[in-house]
Amino acid sequence: MKYAFPHDELKPLSRGYTDSLGELGNLKLEHLSSTYNGTALTLIDSLTSLAILGNSSEFEKSVNWLGENLSFDLDVRVNVFECNIRLLGGLISAHMLALDLKSLMPSGYNGHLLRLSEDLGRRLLPAFKTPTGIPYAWINLKYGLREDETPETSTSGCGSLILEMGALSRLTGNPEFEDAALLALRKLWSMRSPLNLVGTTLNVITGQWIEHSSGIGAGVDSFYEYLMKAYILFGDDEYWDMFHDAYMAVQQYYRHGPWYHDADIRTGGPTHRQLTSLQAFWPGLQVLVGDVGAANGTHREFVHVWEKYGVIPERYLFDREIIHPTERYYPLRPELAESTFFLYQATKDPWYLRVGELLVNSLNVYTRVNGGFASVRDVLTMELEDHQHSFFLSETCKYLYLLFDDSFLKGQNYVFTTEGHPLPVLRAWQQWQPSVESSLNTERKRGNKDSALDFRICPNLKMNDCKNCSLRIDCKTCSLRVESACHVLDKQLDHRCTQDTDCGLDASSCRRRSCSGSGYCGIWSK
Repeated sequence: MKYAFPHDELKPLSRGYTDSLGELGNLKLEHLSSTYNGTALTLIDSLTSLAILGNSSEFEKSVNWLGENLSFDLDVRVNVFECNIRLLGGLISAHMLALDLKSLMPSGYNGHLLRLSEDLGRRLLPAFKTPTGIPYAWINLKYGLREDETPETSTSGCGSLILEMGALSRLTGNPEFEDAALLALRKLWSMRSPLNLVGTTLNVITGQWIEHSSGIGAGVDSFYEYLMKAYILFGDDEYWDMFHDAYMAVQQYYRHGPWYHDADIRTGGPTHRQLTSLQAFWPGLQVLVGDVGAANGTHREFVHVWEKYGVIPERYLFDREIIHPTERYYPLRPELAESTFFLYQATKDPWYLRVGELLVNSLNVYTRVNGGFASVRDVLTMELEDHQHSFFLSETCKYLYLLFDDSFLKGQNYVFTTEGHPLPVLRAWQQWQPSVESSLNTERKRGNKDSALDFRICPNLKMNDCKNCSLRIDCKTCSLRVESACHVLDKQLDHRCTQDTDCGLDASSCRRRSCSGSGYCGIWSK
């Protein structure tokens, strides 16, 4: 606030600012505006952090300032995904917190953050006007689409819009926001390979993949995250069905012990054996699914890499145990802190608190400067870069704070967006019907009494779906015995077998169990 407000992001070394909204995701820095002067990006992205910290005076002052000064009638070309998760998500979440927690706005709140959200949402909608329904990656907030706009987008960019757009539809009563995001998501899922894998980049005009090498990291990550979180937030089995098939494919084709490599979505063959820092969100997602054991194993590998270098590099070649030669930076990313928070919430194991202390100490030692916290340009030399991304305050600091003080969450049930903005899980939201027809068949449409959320059971084995159960036990017993999203039960209750097909998938590691020479199912090979 001292050095950068009301501009977009802080330059902590020079104690200046950058109006970077048009640069987010814009690696080639194309079509930048010469008149854009910022939209207080970091402030909007950090409103929910102020609320969680309990700083009501700054929250109220910031909300009132935005109501009086913020406008999106700006000649600036923005990335739809980044604008959605940072600005739209920040405004919607802050609006709901202002309504729910009266102490944040003691002088009253008139709903202007929602009006700003709706205005921004309408400015993003023209991006969805493509032959496939998959949105362009870029749009000008004032003038709409460029005639020569690139048709290339990423899977995460077009497949991670449903939480914010769905929330906006429910808050305004206007279904067009959710409908656009849902139709794009369905089209994207229809493009999956026969292995249930999705690529990294695609053409929004032709609906064809551009990059077939894919994984769980950059360009794809939040696609998986939003399928699971949309199921929790909106209660529609359609999201679970997509997520479960995608999740099982990830375990089969990308998993390499506790690591995850990239693979060709057409063949399943590995392409790059590398860790990317964005992959660190995955253990947190696995906690939501119930695969805590597998989450812990992968999380520990990320922690070991952090300990090795002091922070986590953008790419690490785990098969050679070296840093990628060019991507050696650490831009204050939050994903490891996020997964640490989720794992501690699930287990209450104090080891995760010690991990949190490690992260905090590293940030203070290596990145803290007089003007804020600076990104690391090279983790081998700890040379710093004059940039503090908005997600540092929105996510990194938030998750580390919640790790040690989760009082904000007591008695509450939130889903956190990929930018760390909390959205409450509401029964009324789960009863909302989008205007586009469900892709599920009639007997399984949302609202039926056989919803997995209604039964509070693992949706992998809903009572009306016994495909993974032994024929010798009933569905209810089977449902109660399933332990995780990837768990497939052995055919026999006593785990006896005569061949490998009598064995299921391990609940913790998600690995295929096999039949031993003595006739028992188990994990018999490393």
